[in-house]
Amino acid sequence: MGNKVIEAKGVAKAYGDKLLFDNLNFMLPPNGIVGVIGPNGAGKTTLFRLIMGLETVDKGTFEVGETVKLAYVDQQHKDIDPAKSVYQVISGGNELIRLGNRDINARAYLSRFNFSGADQEKLCGMLSGGERNRLHLAMALKEEGNVLLDEPTNDIDVNTLRALEEGLDDFAGCAVVISHDRWFLDRICTHILAFEGNSEVFFFEGSYSEYEENKMKRLGNEEPKRVRYRKLMED
Repeated sequence: MGNKVIEAKGVAKAYGDKLLFDNLNFMLPPNGIVGVIGPNGAGKTTLFRLIMGLETVDKGTFEVGETVKLAYVDQQHKDIDPAKSVYQVISGGNELIRLGNRDINARAYLSRFNFSGADQEKLCGMLSGGERNRLHLAMALKEEGNVLLDEPTNDIDVNTLRALEEGLDDFAGCAVVISHDRWFLDRICTHILAFEGNSEVFFFEGSYSEYEENKMKRLGNEEPKRVRYRKLMED
């Protein structure tokens, strides 16, 4: 696939009578950070499942490059070994870990995600939900390849959010991020994949704010139009 990480051409997907999307087209570039936005139930998680090969398309083609490695970070965190410590999971027994094109001390890396010295020795089976979320993000951002992040800003503190943003800035691969946090998306995204309703999905190159401006030009803003209309009627 050359430069392409993932490409969708004319993809349609439905569950029973519910059409999630029709004629979906996009190409995810290497090193791009793509924000996936839209209401719950629109098909965002189904898109991730298509990318992972867990679902098949009803129509069209969905290609993932042969050499593309994917790491999926969801809310379940099933792939964390409960019998290992936080440090063991991240370090793999090595003091230095590879991050992009440089080596970094594993303990220093973990401290970015708010794991102090004592917390790094905790067994993963004893972690709280928020701690597991932080660990999973740390695991994902040290992956070589590409990551799919499903609502990564849920249940994390400000420091971890900053570490997530910095990690994505340093990340060598492509990241696809489902999030409702528009400020987070505005700071990190190079592209937006927007589920806009009525089975329409729009792929946009640019930040979240630029996408919003584009959407306003394309679709307008219905609320102010109605307000102006009421005023005209009153006159």
